[in-house]
Amino acid sequence: MRKILLLFLSLPLITNAQHTRQGDPFAHTFSIVARDPKTGDLAVGVQSHWFSVGTSVSWGEAGVGVVATQSFTNKSFGIRGLQLLKSGKTAQQALDELLRTDEGREVRQVAIADAKGNVAVHTGKKCIDFAGHHKGANYSVQANMMLKNTVPDAMAKAFEANSKLPLPERVLSALNAAQAAGGDIRGRQSAVLLVVKGKATGAPWDDNHLVDLRVDDAVQPLPELARLLRTHRAYEHMNNGDLATEKNDMKAAMQAYGSAMKLFPKNLEMQYWTAIALANTKQVPKAAGMLQQIYAQDGNWRELTRRLPRVGLLTVSTTELAQLVK
Repeated sequence: MRKILLLFLSLPLITNAQHTRQGDPFAHTFSIVARDPKTGDLAVGVQSHWFSVGTSVSWGEAGVGVVATQSFTNKSFGIRGLQLLKSGKTAQQALDELLRTDEGREVRQVAIADAKGNVAVHTGKKCIDFAGHHKGANYSVQANMMLKNTVPDAMAKAFEANSKLPLPERVLSALNAAQAAGGDIRGRQSAVLLVVKGKATGAPWDDNHLVDLRVDDAVQPLPELARLLRTHRAYEHMNNGDLATEKNDMKAAMQAYGSAMKLFPKNLEMQYWTAIALANTKQVPKAAGMLQQIYAQDGNWRELTRRLPRVGLLTVSTTELAQLVK
């Protein structure tokens, strides 16, 4: 019913316009595109009262740029916008080209940030109120169908005030400020946070997914997005611990696993590998105490401990292994 109503409201606008194509979503929302001037990394953050907003609004490629396309969304703006940036166009030149070829430009809202720090943004004259944007150094915030017209300025203020935070947390602060200022007049449903590297290394499987988090359907998508970001940070420590273990640097592994466990002390996985790192650094009694508590919650971890020595991930004597699995 809602989609039918929106189509009815937009009928005077849509003759032959691209936004009438079947499948185009109505992502009325607020978002931010941003570049970290210290690292060069690029980010898109979004929240909307629409299912799975990350499948239509947020686009990015390492060493190229990021795009947010919303309101009556033209999803082609994401891929085409990035292609235009790769061809050498600036953010503004890419945006101008996208709008030039789009008959539905007045119901579009789109923002682009390129790898050189250029930012461009457009809010069509027929986007649903309250709609607007605020462009600053290395970022743009944009919103439409907001409860209040204060949302873009609130986002900008939060983003600028939190310049000492890492880029993902800084983007999240802007999204939280938007919601606190009233947010989407319809409420909330989904959110996304995408961060890509500012310089491509030739490994897009790493470059394009520094942070890639989505909340497709939730009562409180931003708190859930924040939880996922904390989990992401914890598993970054876990990955560092795994790399240290591969290099037989057990001291570094223990530090990394311990940092992960501090973020999520109830997570058995993080507790477990911290205990294994302790055992590998000759702290077997302490490791055994931790492992017994883990086994009490899930006995499968005990069997895993028995399997680790064969592959070199647990370097203890037979006597010590017996102590760890008793």
